[in-house]
Amino acid sequence: MALVTLNLYSDRTRMFDARYFRALVSGQRRGVRASVLRAGLSLGEPVYRLAVRWRNRQFDTGKREVHRVAVPVISVGNLTVGGTGKTPMVEWLARWFRERGVRVALISRGYGAEAGSRNDEALELEQKLPDVPHLQNPDRVEAAQTAIDECESQLILLDDAFQHRRIHRDLNIVLIDALEPFGYGHLLPRGLLREPVASLKRADVIVLSRSDAVSEEARAAIRLKAMEHAPQAVWLEVAHRPQSLLSSAGKEIAIDSLQRQCVAAFCGIGNPAGFRHTLGELGAEVVGFREFPDHHAYERSDIDDLSLWTRELQVNAVICTHKDLVKIAALQLGACPLFALRIGLAVNHGAEALTQRLDAIATSMTG
Repeated sequence: MALVTLNLYSDRTRMFDARYFRALVSGQRRGVRASVLRAGLSLGEPVYRLAVRWRNRQFDTGKREVHRVAVPVISVGNLTVGGTGKTPMVEWLARWFRERGVRVALISRGYGAEAGSRNDEALELEQKLPDVPHLQNPDRVEAAQTAIDECESQLILLDDAFQHRRIHRDLNIVLIDALEPFGYGHLLPRGLLREPVASLKRADVIVLSRSDAVSEEARAAIRLKAMEHAPQAVWLEVAHRPQSLLSSAGKEIAIDSLQRQCVAAFCGIGNPAGFRHTLGELGAEVVGFREFPDHHAYERSDIDDLSLWTRELQVNAVICTHKDLVKIAALQLGACPLFALRIGLAVNHGAEALTQRLDAIATSMTG
């Protein structure tokens, strides 16, 4: 009996591990314990659904105020927990407007950051967009006003803000990950959905990220389901295209150098499967792959453990994401060189329709 209790306790503690949680809610975990845990999570789903419905209704009926600011606001968000590629999308949008001379500010909640510090997305975007201020504040209305008053920003980009409805947005962009499009069909805590798929009715643009990772038939099925709820939305299909390998010193190496190379890889992101898929597409032989929780704060013990791990694997290089590298800031792990895979966004479908929406916003600022 004690052994059974210990095993169940172990499963409950592992629920806080993102990889285990995904395997559980997706049904990959089999057996009696997994079934019992899923049943327990199912009990919480109706409560969560009611809470989300009540909150959205408060905004829909005007009982909660939606604040307007003096400049256009574009929100980038998603329906599910975990990574859907919001950061590359935010970067792409910021560059698009900066190339047209628009002063842009990025605003995020700052999830995962310790008090007084920047989170990993902020550190990553600051390196990529040094001329774009990034304000982190749970009160995004206050942050937007600060950006307008102190930074003289002409456009606000809200990162991870589909569920943040206190601030009015002129364009609501929602990303759906092609590899995990609808959170395994369940709301939290039974699945990965932050709110029902029907909430897509608030979207102006729906973006299928990692669209190159699935078949044409799968993309069509995802689009059909999404557009049932948002027939008015622009449909966009994008891919995350590797650009180069980047060291913490800023040195860049051609991406084709990964072909037929034995590498180890690790990441602390919301969707590690997407990262591993990309490495495989580049022709790298990934002989070891480790996952850390999203927003993981790497400590000295982690670095030492990774160094020992790579030495045992005898690989030519270690690859992580840019989001990881900005927190580790090391040239190598042990004797093995460490590089981040730099990712850019490529729009495969819907570019013209999106540009029309963005042009309309840019024109409104000068017209």
